[in-house]
Order: sequence, then C-alpha cells, then structure tokens
Amino acid sequence: MAPKPPKSSITCHNCGYDGNSITAIRCDLCKQPLELNYALNSNSTIRNSVSNSKKTTRYRFYLPNTWLTLVSILSLLLGGSLFFWRSQSVSTQNFQRLGDRGNSKAIAILGDTFSGYSTFRSDRLRQALKEFQIEAHYKDEFNQARRARLLNEGQADFLVTTLDQFLKQKPQGKIVGLINYTIGGDAVVLNTKQYPNLRSLQALNQLVQQRRSQNQLSIIFAGDSPSEYLGLLLDAKFEAFRLLDFQTIKVVDAADAWKQLQSNSNLAAAILWEPFVTKARQQGYTVVLSSRDTPGAIVDVIVAGNRLLQSQPEKISAFLEAYYRLIDTSTSDRLLLQNQIARDGNLSASDATTVMQGIDFFTSVEAKNWMRDGTLEKRINSTAAVLALTGRMEQVPPAPQNLFTYQFLDRAASHTQKLISSIRSDNPKLAESLLEGVANDTNSKFETASNLGNLRVQGEIEFQFGSTTLTNKGKQTLDRLAKQIAEFNSQTVAIRVIGHTSRKGLADLNQKLSQQRAQEVVNYLKQRGLQHKMFAVGKGFSQLRGDISPYDNRNQRTEIQLLRLKS
Repeated sequence: MAPKPPKSSITCHNCGYDGNSITAIRCDLCKQPLELNYALNSNSTIRNSVSNSKKTTRYRFYLPNTWLTLVSILSLLLGGSLFFWRSQSVSTQNFQRLGDRGNSKAIAILGDTFSGYSTFRSDRLRQALKEFQIEAHYKDEFNQARRARLLNEGQADFLVTTLDQFLKQKPQGKIVGLINYTIGGDAVVLNTKQYPNLRSLQALNQLVQQRRSQNQLSIIFAGDSPSEYLGLLLDAKFEAFRLLDFQTIKVVDAADAWKQLQSNSNLAAAILWEPFVTKARQQGYTVVLSSRDTPGAIVDVIVAGNRLLQSQPEKISAFLEAYYRLIDTSTSDRLLLQNQIARDGNLSASDATTVMQGIDFFTSVEAKNWMRDGTLEKRINSTAAVLALTGRMEQVPPAPQNLFTYQFLDRAASHTQKLISSIRSDNPKLAESLLEGVANDTNSKFETASNLGNLRVQGEIEFQFGSTTLTNKGKQTLDRLAKQIAEFNSQTVAIRVIGHTSRKGLADLNQKLSQQRAQEVVNYLKQRGLQHKMFAVGKGFSQLRGDISPYDNRNQRTEIQLLRLKS
C-alpha cells in the first residue's frame, strides 16, 4: 500500500482553525505563531509529559526527529533558524492570545515560567491593572529570539527576560524596570559522590589534568538559561575553571542535569538552580561556586517596546506602579509571595521557600537607584564583556546608558516612599526593607555570614554638621581603621558599615543621612585599597542607645561590623 501523503494544512492549537498552509508561520485566523502549535499538535507525548512536570525549572524543547527536518527546511526557506526555548513547563496560558492589538486598554507581556516572573502571571497583577483601566495578557514565549522579534513587530508591549539575553537578542526597546537577581539560586556542583576528593576548584583542575590522557570529563547544565550564563561568567572570571576543559552536555532542564549527576560517572560537575542546589548539598555533593559569589550577575529586567515608549508612555508608568505595589506588599508579607510561587510552580511550601532564598526582588526605589547611580550601567558593561569574551557578542555596547530609562519609575517609587514614611515610626525594620529593596538589600548577600562583632574604632568617625562630608579627624580615624581591616582575610571576612542618628529631626531625613554617611565610609575605605566585601546600612534613629537620651548627639555614631563569610 502506498504511504499516505503528508498533511497539506496545519491546525492552530490556539483557535482550532485547520486551513493554514503547511508553510504558514502564523494562523490565518487568529494570527498566532504556528511553529509551537505545530510541534505540539504533532507530538502529544511531549505536550503531555511537559505539562505534567513541576514548574520548578526552565526547560528547552527539542522537536522530535520526524518534524526536525521539516521545520529546519521551513526555517531555511524563511531565512530563519531553529531556536530552542528556555522554560519550565507549558501551560494553557501559552496559547492565550496576546490580547486584542486594536484594544488601546490591552497590554501584552512575554516571558517564561521562571518563578521570579510569577507576579506577572498572577491574578493579583491583573486585578491591580484594572484600577488603571488596563487589561493585561501574559504569554510564555520560550524562544528568546522570537520573544524579541514579537516585541519588534508590535505584537507584544513588554518582555521580562535576563539582562544577558536582552543584550544578546537586542530587542527594539528599553529596560524600564528591574525584577530580581539571583543570590545562590544558580550554582556549580561538584560530583563528590563519584570523586570523593573533588571538593574545590583546585581539586577539579587537578582531576581534569589527570584525566587528559583518558576520556574527557563532562559538565552538564541547561542550555540557553541562567545556568549557561553562570558557566560563561565563571569561565571568564576564574583561572581554575575553563569550560573548554570539559565535554559540555546541554540538557532540557536543571532536573535532568541533577538526575544525570547522580548516575553518570563521567560527570565532574553540574550547574544547577534551586531547589536542586539544596538537594545536592543535602546529599553530600559540593557546592563550590554560586551566584552568591557573583551577586548581581544574573539580573532579570522589564523591557518596554519602542512602539509603547513612543505612543503610550503613560501605560508604562501605570504598569510599573501596579507591579511594584505588589512587590511592596510581598516585602511586608513574605508568606504571600511564598504561596504565590508555590501555586505558580506547583511546589511544596518548603520548595517554594528554597526558591525564594535564591532570588532577591527589587522594589521600585532600588530599581530606580540602580539606574541612577550607575550600578545598572556597570552590570550591563560587565555582562556584555562576558558575552564578548565568550564569543556570544561582537562588542560591548558603546553607550549602555541608552539601553534603559528610569523616568517611568517615578510614580511607583513615589508610592513606595509614601508607604515607607507612613510605617517608619511603627515598623522601622519593614520601612528599611522597603527602602533597601528585597533585591538590593545588600544584607541578603551576607545572610549566611556570622557576626564576628564590631571592630574597635580608635578615634571618632566624624562628619561635618548635618552633612555627609568627613572631617579631617574622621579621615584620620578611617586611615587607622583601614590598616586594622587589612589584617583580616578578605576571602573570609566582610565589612558592614552601619550609620545611626539621634531622634532629632524628621525620620525620612535621618534615614537618608545615616545611609549616605555609612556609604561615604565604605567609599573612603575602598579608596584605601581594601579588597574586602563591604556594604552600607543606614538605621536612622531606629536603634537608639539605651543608656542615653534619644536626642543625645552620641546616638549619631558609625559601627564597623565584621562578618565571617560562609565558605
């Protein structure tokens, strides 16, 4: 019997229309892209197995061989290429329309199922945006190149993505907000169970050298993901870590990498993310390097398309205000965010907590500060440098400041500042966390560090009255202090500078003054050539001395705290 001819049309999974040409990219009826629909219609096994997966990881999907050739031919005919997708799972949201593009109230957001994006998918955000008469449509688009292309074509208004992918894909838009950065959520895990002496980068390097005459050792991670970028980053920063020394295995997701690490004897290391990092540590594997060692390296951003920037900028301000209000609420009620992440990712409460420990979320105030004080520009330069060094970019952007704008954060930041002012007198710690941000709460980088105690300061760290300018006496004190700190190992000890004020004056002004003075001390000590990790914390008058009057000037003090960094 002669074989049946191939299908001459494609059925759209979104609307059900079955009259699309076999070469069509989009559905003739609903205009949705057909490649993903086609792959899913062609292989129910992929669809079913992925939809039943826990949404705790980011996946890449590969088309089965039956359709790979066909899609490759189509890609060549259309001048494109076959890309892979980063995600965690496919949900019914993937096939929701981006929204009526003729509806001026609608906005379309593209992202993936990373837990850090759970707020963008939440009913809470949709309800909050209704207050601004905005109808939000969120869609998972796992192909980063297509995500950017849809923004360029005006079929999406916002992207949520990682900074490295923003630089790599170059969408036609600007960064208008910051979402989070990971602080240990991604890590290099050594296969200590297979190689008991493999407990450091030095040991890894020695093992690689010993095995050169045998089979090359392997490293495994999820491709086109933060894990891959972390691998590139470590390759560029550490002498003892070179990806070229390994046979690289790129898999679908971190769950698969974790599974193979437990069974593949040739695997020397894996790059995982939570909750698998915690599971590996619990089972005796060695976590040697993580995004905690490179804080701010993996940053997720909000990108607005040029069309929206030019035609409806007020929507951007409203969108950011609604989003950051929810983040403010989550800062004051961590259980709310934990439950949201658990529901969104089909996680247990303990797994959701583990995920949260590896992600720091920005408040609007911190996002704006990062953009204004040069921090984001530095992160763009350093991220682009890693991509360029590893051949993923041709050159570092010549004008990184043109890639972002903080003008649309004013309303959101104003709301956060008002909230801070209203609660500071009753709950100064909560106000402090809102001001510093869940993400840029620099304390979070040292959450696991133990306090060794305050350093005895020989003299007084003195400032000019009502100013952040150090007096000559204050500088002399810090010169002596720098020599003391230099005696401590910068690899095991960090410095926290804490500024305090008396009860005199307004709370907001005192908080700002204490933070700025502490930062001035950090800046001065760094100028003395110290290599230690340092950060500044302003307490205002939230921690007055108990042995004197709240209005006594002796409450105006600066503490130098030593922390033992966790290895």
